[in-house]
Amino acid sequence: MAKGKLKIATCQFAVSSSIPRNLRSIIAQMRRAKKARADIVHFPECALTGYAGVDMDDLSNLDWELLKESTRQIMALAAKLRLWVVLGSAHRLTGANKPHNCLYLIGPDGRIANRYDKRFCMTIDLENYTPGSRFVYFTVNGVKCSLLICFDLRFPEIYRELHKKGVQCVFQSFYNARQKGPSVHSQIMRQSMQCRAATNFFWVSMSNASGYYSPYPSCFIEPNGRIAAQLKTNRAGIMTNTVDTGKEFYDPMAPFRKMAIKGKLNNNQKKINDPRSKNTRRL
Repeated sequence: MAKGKLKIATCQFAVSSSIPRNLRSIIAQMRRAKKARADIVHFPECALTGYAGVDMDDLSNLDWELLKESTRQIMALAAKLRLWVVLGSAHRLTGANKPHNCLYLIGPDGRIANRYDKRFCMTIDLENYTPGSRFVYFTVNGVKCSLLICFDLRFPEIYRELHKKGVQCVFQSFYNARQKGPSVHSQIMRQSMQCRAATNFFWVSMSNASGYYSPYPSCFIEPNGRIAAQLKTNRAGIMTNTVDTGKEFYDPMAPFRKMAIKGKLNNNQKKINDPRSKNTRRL
């Protein structure tokens, strides 16, 4: 597998229903990412639009022309700074079809290189968004990457597919904010992401919104499942970390992962024919 290094700026801020306010935060953090010599800057879910059902009741009053113009400003700045950008937004569909909750992948040439649409929406999300149906793959500095969004986390089958495709780094954007206080998300979201990283040997950039109350901060996770760095909870911030696919990590699954994926769910090298093994009701 190809080896490479990729410097990631993982960002968080208090995403709101105000596109101009969100835009100011995004632009400021892009500039900080450039000063930190990042190759790619990663933002939360719905970073530019705000999150329907939380920041606003629905998307009926969303100013789509303002959103388009604001996105173009980000694209122009990406070209100026020569940065890749993973931008949480909404993508308008035609007619009565609800928009996608999406991540725009903007290249350092200032163009949209691809778009990932959230595959799994929670029940309440389906009132405002149309689920997507495809994976997105891209390579930067020799590192094969993919994009995911929030609730996708709950479906390990997604990550197995990414592993099969040789993905080395996952950019996953979240919006867990504006809550009343600590919740089960405080205990399961980072831990689930660590599990996905370790069982599939991925690097993970995990970007979450920081509006009060956010139950967990943005994190950077190594392929062994360790959280190598994280931002402060409920505070805007940016951190840079480097994916180095030539670095070695503890991976006890390595000799057996492929056979498990193929459906062999033990690692006995030969079929055993022993009556004491077969009899499960005796000492």
